[in-house]
Amino acid sequence: MQTSELRSGAEFALPDGAIPVTLRINGTAYPLRLDPHTSLLDALREHLGITGPKKGCNQGACGACTMLADGNRILACLALTIQYAGKEITTIEGIAADGELHPLQAAFITHDGLQCGYCTPGQICSTIGMLREFEAGLPSAVTEDMASTSIVLSDAEIKERMSGNLCRCGAYVGICEAIHEFAAMGAAR
Repeated sequence: MQTSELRSGAEFALPDGAIPVTLRINGTAYPLRLDPHTSLLDALREHLGITGPKKGCNQGACGACTMLADGNRILACLALTIQYAGKEITTIEGIAADGELHPLQAAFITHDGLQCGYCTPGQICSTIGMLREFEAGLPSAVTEDMASTSIVLSDAEIKERMSGNLCRCGAYVGICEAIHEFAAMGAAR
């Protein structure tokens, strides 16, 4: 039997090839036994019934599966589950608090930043991660002054930074308006 050491260092492959892995998702720990090649998206959707992240292209091109790992946005269809043992995973289900919509969710509704809603969970998680990157001063391909300490969150910046999240319905104007409103809230997040 071939063994495979995981991030925790103490767990090994089981005889059927499945490995034990514990995921922390939206503040709850979930112990699982999975094939080591299982994507994070499949682990959540097929094994845990967490269906907010969507399977769109399953190739990392559409962003429908975007979620946060330790606050950073990731494409769950391209991520192996075992890579994220010990990380805090946040899906759309973990964005709202105490039964109240997250301010970004409310902004998406106010500005019609959705139509069919299929891409919306990924758009919202991506926005939270994108704004974290923006606030850290990370430039994008359209940032005019890469040396500047204060990048302006223009429409061009938002469009470039969110370009990995596709909306087949074309709700981009509302999405951009929602992001502007949410970003303007600043500390209210």
